[in-house]
Amino acid sequence: MMIDISIEDARWQDLGLAALAERAMGAALAHLGINAAECEISLLACDDGRIAVLNAEFREKDKATNVLSWPAEDLAADRPGGTPLVPEADFMGEMALGDIAISYSTCAREAAEAGKDMQDHCTHLLVHGVLHLLGYDHIRDEDAALMEGLETAVLGKLGIADPYMVEEAP
Repeated sequence: MMIDISIEDARWQDLGLAALAERAMGAALAHLGINAAECEISLLACDDGRIAVLNAEFREKDKATNVLSWPAEDLAADRPGGTPLVPEADFMGEMALGDIAISYSTCAREAAEAGKDMQDHCTHLLVHGVLHLLGYDHIRDEDAALMEGLETAVLGKLGIADPYMVEEAP
């Protein structure tokens, strides 16, 4: 798998983003039966200021967010809860899946607020971003259930707890 990483916030290097991305993205692709060796993904590792600009420009939301993604092609299913199309390699045997941006500040804040390990939370968000590149979404309830189930399964294979499990107070 070719991951082109642009690090704009040095804190990502300290976290070991390159290894996290390889592990998370590889696991998501393998779970879906996609040959990671054929895949190309661009990853922007930034801060809240940069991701807020991108979020405003592309989603018309004037605030920072944890992760954004831009699929190279629209693979979305044509019905709620349906499985997206599988990407196909080009004539060179490569699949350019798209771009992902992830913000350190928002990820760190979310992890701290939820009492989660930062690496585990970032792994979840990278899996989430890859699924978006592959046509999965969470706008409709049926699509959200499918996507969350996939995330939970992939993370489980990596030894990371279900991020959607809400612990009830005793």
